[in-house]
Amino acid sequence: MFKMSAQGPVGMMMAVVFAATPNDKKSPSNDLSLEEQTTKLAVEKVQGVYGKVKPHVDSAVQMGTDGYVYLQNPPPEFYPRAGVIGFAGILGLFLARGSRWKKLVYPSGLMAIGASLYYPQKASEIAKATGDGIYDWALQAYVTMEQLVKKPILSKEKVQTSPKEETKA
Repeated sequence: MFKMSAQGPVGMMMAVVFAATPNDKKSPSNDLSLEEQTTKLAVEKVQGVYGKVKPHVDSAVQMGTDGYVYLQNPPPEFYPRAGVIGFAGILGLFLARGSRWKKLVYPSGLMAIGASLYYPQKASEIAKATGDGIYDWALQAYVTMEQLVKKPILSKEKVQTSPKEETKA
């Protein structure tokens, strides 16, 4: 049948594998076409993921490059302002002992206050945009609640009085 070149347990396993394999005369082109199809599907999936991820990676790289260029020639008083805002965040972490809510609100609130002291025009723009968004959301919630409250749960035609109530009246 065939000559075993390996001796010992490896040779025994090879003999078992070759003996258990049916000796069909399949054409190599069938196996190749299956491998080609599998490879083609894998390549298409990778290309799809690449197409979705590439714009995000490019924007992150561009943001990093812009930040690097900005920090190479910063405006005057940039680093002291950044230090004060960062210190406000660290102070917020120190003051926020206890709940996770405090650990989220205190640092971000103190940093926002520090940033608004140094950049009041930007702070007013952000506050205006946020206020408009909150107002729109609140108005939408009000209209929805008003519709729910005004809609009758049971119509008057469906409400029937029991026979006991009719005799009492």
